[in-house]
Amino acid sequence: MTPFLRVSFWAASLFAFTMAVVPRPLLLPGDPPDKIQHILAFLTLAALAAVAYPRTSLLRIGVLLSTFGVLIELVQLIPALNRDGDPTDWIADTLAIAVVATGVWAVRHWRRGMAAD
Repeated sequence: MTPFLRVSFWAASLFAFTMAVVPRPLLLPGDPPDKIQHILAFLTLAALAAVAYPRTSLLRIGVLLSTFGVLIELVQLIPALNRDGDPTDWIADTLAIAVVATGVWAVRHWRRGMAAD
């Protein structure tokens, strides 16, 4: 299962990056606002990373994914892409990552407690 999850994580990462930097991204059903798209993308990436790399610390996953969010915003500053880098998008990314990391930490902590009983 882990190889499938890892491929899924990397495919989702590539998809998120591509959609973030193409000049005219696909319209999603309901045309959600940009912040919602960022939040959904990074909730998904963080969850996939946590299950695909269960031995990697959640802090490390969070830092790496947050850095990925910064990279996206920097690439969006390239004038030829006709996109806008926005620091608040990175904040939304990072908050979404933190929500997932907190939830995963809580589940792992609960499981350890259940296993100890």
